[in-house]
Amino acid sequence: MHCPECVAEAKRSAPKRKPAIVTAFRKNSSTPVVTLTIIAINLVVFALQFITNDAITGLLLYRPVYTFVEPWTMMTSLFIHGSVFHVGLNMLALYLFGPVLESLLGRARYLALYLLSGFGGSVAVLWFSDPLGGVLGASGAIFGLLGAFFVIQRKLGTNSVQLLIVLGLNLAMGFFIPGISWQAHVGGVIVGAAIALIYLRTRRPAQSRLQIVLLSGVVVALLVATALRLVF
Repeated sequence: MHCPECVAEAKRSAPKRKPAIVTAFRKNSSTPVVTLTIIAINLVVFALQFITNDAITGLLLYRPVYTFVEPWTMMTSLFIHGSVFHVGLNMLALYLFGPVLESLLGRARYLALYLLSGFGGSVAVLWFSDPLGGVLGASGAIFGLLGAFFVIQRKLGTNSVQLLIVLGLNLAMGFFIPGISWQAHVGGVIVGAAIALIYLRTRRPAQSRLQIVLLSGVVVALLVATALRLVF
């Protein structure tokens, strides 16, 4: 039995629990903060596309022919989409695969994987697609996650047949269905797999500097590939 005064005093002296949105950002939290943040940004930007009648789409859309004057669109195009189905499918894939990779790699490495894979997809579009066309969507980055997930699964010795089938079918769709950029998909997969190999080969704490150097090398390689295409 507890008297009302004792209960009230215990509540006053008890430490206050911080809101879940605050504790989610702690290092020991299992909440996939980066994945949920990326999804939220994509949904907000898609809402702005609708509200502005696609005015914002024109600012963020990646058009290879304008890369010299609008280089930022190689990254901003990852956050715009062409339809509800487009954004819904991409965000569903991100929600299914992103949290697993985020927990395996850590938030910073996972974010680097996502952004560099998307950048790799844009570089592939620059080299192999119609320079007068426009490309948008998070598919390149998401295919990078799938490529990385496949490499990690192979290293861990787990069954990756189902993932390989999903990856193969989605890559094939880009070659046979008009309007889908297979270039972004292939570029994303290649960069994502390469980054996963770097993570696996430099996973010991003593190799953290080497890992940063190798990731910087990937960034430099992508920038050089962009510059060469723009010049030649």
